[in-house]
Amino acid sequence: MKYDVVIIGGGVVGSSIAYFLSANPDFSGSIAVIERDPYYTASSSSLSTSAIRQQFGTPPNIAMSKFSMEFLRNVGTRLAIGDEPADIGLHQPGYLVLATPERADAQRAKNRVQRSMGVDIELIEQSDLARRLPWLNTEDLALGSFGVGSEGWFDGPGLMQAFRRKARAQKVDYIAATVTGLAMASSHRVGEVVLDNGERLVAGTVINAAGPWSAGIARMASVEVPVVPSKRCVFVFETPARIENCPFVFDTSGFWLRPEGQLFLCGIPPLRENDPDDFGLDVDYELFDDLIWPALAHRVPGFEQLRMLRAWAGLYEYNTFDHSGIIGRHPEVSNFVLATGFSGHGMMHAAATGSGVSDLIAYGEYRSIDLSAFRYERIASGQPIEEHVY
Repeated sequence: MKYDVVIIGGGVVGSSIAYFLSANPDFSGSIAVIERDPYYTASSSSLSTSAIRQQFGTPPNIAMSKFSMEFLRNVGTRLAIGDEPADIGLHQPGYLVLATPERADAQRAKNRVQRSMGVDIELIEQSDLARRLPWLNTEDLALGSFGVGSEGWFDGPGLMQAFRRKARAQKVDYIAATVTGLAMASSHRVGEVVLDNGERLVAGTVINAAGPWSAGIARMASVEVPVVPSKRCVFVFETPARIENCPFVFDTSGFWLRPEGQLFLCGIPPLRENDPDDFGLDVDYELFDDLIWPALAHRVPGFEQLRMLRAWAGLYEYNTFDHSGIIGRHPEVSNFVLATGFSGHGMMHAAATGSGVSDLIAYGEYRSIDLSAFRYERIASGQPIEEHVY
């Protein structure tokens, strides 16, 4: 088989690229998406908590969020199949990022960048924070950064499936297989994508959207990307405490929290020295007992009474260089395009990535959104996108 474009990875990023490219009126080529996990049981997209925020500290990531949020607001019509609109259950109660006195100046500097990009994020000083959010313990805080109406969460697996359904309706082929090799036509060009079922797909362009598995795919083309799998655990708990219009909360201790109906979801980054960076999905329950629960009870006194109900683990495609996406053509392999390394931002930035990569394939340049800051060359030149990781 021969395809103009072969996308390795059919999660939300790969399927977004497939949708935007197949919808592009200036592209008429054939597209195949290769997905190793066709039921998406271990897919990072299926296991994502699926939130979106504008509160980044650099213009490129803020632009990605603005573009993607606008798409999510119109997803019903954009990804409709016939008369059936897509529904991703978008909620926009905002993000509340808390800062200690030591972090207050850095948060104010980020706010200036956000406002310069046209994002209305409010800084709430400690006294006002305590008055407006009486359920919150503010004694050790300096301020909170609060975005309403442009931040929230949604049904991430639903978005992934909506991209996938629409792409298939637009004649994209989805192939359930594992990529076992890339046969090089020359040292600077991929010729064929080799599958575990014995097929060899002749490819005009190969897009690496394999998420946590991206580094292995890149090595098949004799290139390296600084992407490793990094496990993140999500815990679901119930509590008699009630918080009206609870936003997505980032605490100073590192935990995050958001409501899900009458329940709450939470998580915390693992201690780096305890993170094995493997592909295992076993839940680290000690994170909840040792780190999250004490921090929850401190920040929200009403959460002293709670009961953890269930938990799951998923994988980040962790960019060890600067924690931001790696997007664009590899400088040494001309038909090898990267869309990986989002470090937890892949779901929220999938629409922007799909649109930008579609432009790159169809026109050889970015038109809908400029993603040039995420190019691979920044890694070789040692110029990171300086973005604080929540």
